[in-house]
Amino acid sequence: MLDVHRLRVFRAVVASGSVSAAAANLGYTASAVSQHVSALQRETGLTLLARSGRGIEPTAVGRALAREVDGLLAQLGTIEAFVADLRQGRTGSLSIAYFASVGAAWLPRVTGTLLREFPDLRLDLQLRDDLTAGPGQRPDVQLVVGTPPLRETREARAHHLLDDPYVAVVPAGHPLAGAEMVELGALAAEGWVDNDFARGWCRRILLEACQAAGFSPSFRVEAHDYPTALALAAAGIGITVLPRLGAAKLPPGVAVVPVVAPTPVRTIYALVQTSVESAPAVERTLDVLRTCASGEPSRAAAPAPLGGR
Repeated sequence: MLDVHRLRVFRAVVASGSVSAAAANLGYTASAVSQHVSALQRETGLTLLARSGRGIEPTAVGRALAREVDGLLAQLGTIEAFVADLRQGRTGSLSIAYFASVGAAWLPRVTGTLLREFPDLRLDLQLRDDLTAGPGQRPDVQLVVGTPPLRETREARAHHLLDDPYVAVVPAGHPLAGAEMVELGALAAEGWVDNDFARGWCRRILLEACQAAGFSPSFRVEAHDYPTALALAAAGIGITVLPRLGAAKLPPGVAVVPVVAPTPVRTIYALVQTSVESAPAVERTLDVLRTCASGEPSRAAAPAPLGGR
């Protein structure tokens, strides 16, 4: 394999017209330049330079090689710039998986920040509730719900973001509307609107809390997402119980009541692949997610509208 550094030195000799001029341009001694060119001729088995009067000039094969070296060095320059950009997080891609309520609430701010600060970054946003992808197929960052402490692996590190308590959303004319809080057991006789098609952690946390309060909720209607369940509650169909973040944007005609005794709480984590955790774009993603979870308003723009699962 040809030595790229020797190719650079040879090209400098051809461009400057002499060994001494190339040495001055490169900051080498003339002897070092001559040694590099001689080594390159041995590697290639070609005579690349020939004496011309008191100086030297490239042979026909030397000129042909110099032209090829020009293209190679241009490509290397592009690659070197690309690597520098990757190091600084200015280009490349980043995959972020999310579930719907946290995606609507946080991802507009995360996405806006990343694309503003890393304009060449390509973002791949994936709506998913599972962790079933195999190694090498997992997203760089995944927002998940789990019971603390979330188990980490060698491939992924868990970053705690938020403990999100559940609230009851009732029609505006409901007797509980305006109450400071409600015990979960007091909701046992209510007609419930389900709100989670995934049957994942968020629903499991709620059902386990209901069991701890001594009942199993009677679902009058099974809706598949938070916005639909909220709209049904506003229409007086029933009540729905969901994490506070999922109730951040409410339709007219409903009231929110904190749930106690017990209070179901979902814990939200960011799972980050250890292979990318030191990348600037990933570190910035975690910074913005923590800011979103803390409820701190955006300084660059009005807070993004919040939505439900």
